[in-house]
Amino acid sequence: MELIIGDKVWSSWSMRPWLVLRHADAPFTETLVRLRQENHEATGDAARAAGSPSRKVPALRDGELVVWDSLAICEYLADRLASAELWPTDQVARALGRCAVAEMHSGFAALRGECSMDLALRTQTLLSADAAADTRRMIELWRALLGRFGGPFLLGDWSIADAYFTPVATRFRTHGLALAEYGDDGAARDYAHRLLATPEFLEWESGALADPRLGRS
Repeated sequence: MELIIGDKVWSSWSMRPWLVLRHADAPFTETLVRLRQENHEATGDAARAAGSPSRKVPALRDGELVVWDSLAICEYLADRLASAELWPTDQVARALGRCAVAEMHSGFAALRGECSMDLALRTQTLLSADAAADTRRMIELWRALLGRFGGPFLLGDWSIADAYFTPVATRFRTHGLALAEYGDDGAARDYAHRLLATPEFLEWESGALADPRLGRS
C-alpha cells in the first residue's frame, strides 16, 4: 500500500490514516505532497500527480484501488486489516466511536480554523466564543467516552477514534489551551497526554520536526 500525505508538521488529515497503518503494523510506503506551495492550485496539481483524484491529501493506493479522504481510508483499513481490530468488536462501542469520528470529521470548524496544527509551534491563543464552545464540546465528548468505556483510550483499547483525535491533542498543546477552563476535570488533559505519548505519534512527530523546510535537522 502507498499513502499519499502532506507535510507531517501541518497535515492533520494525513496523520490520521498514517497512525492507523502504523498501529496495525501494516507495510506501506509514503509519498509526500508539499503543502503551503505558492498557491492552492500548485498543491492540488501535485496531489493529483501523486495519484489523488480529489487533488487533496491523504489518499491511499492499494493495488489498482485508490481511496481518498481520511475517514474513507480509515474505514477501508478497518476492513482490509480486520485482524488489527481497529474498531472494537462491541457494537455499541463501535457505533459511539463512529459517531465521535464523524463529528470530528465534519465539525469543530471554529477550533480547527483558529488552532491549526503545527507541531513546530508553541504559542498562546485566545479563542473566540465559537472556538471556545467547540473546545467545551470536545472535552464533553472525550470525558463521556472515557467514562463509559473506562479508558485508557476513548473506547477502551486504542482505535480509529484515537487516531482521529490525536491531531486535536497537538492543537491543544500548540496553542496553550488550559482544558480545565473548558470543563475538564483532568480526564481530557490526561487523555491528550496519552495520545501524544504513543509510539506511533512520536514517530510521526520525529519525522515532522526533521523536515528541512523548518530549518532544523
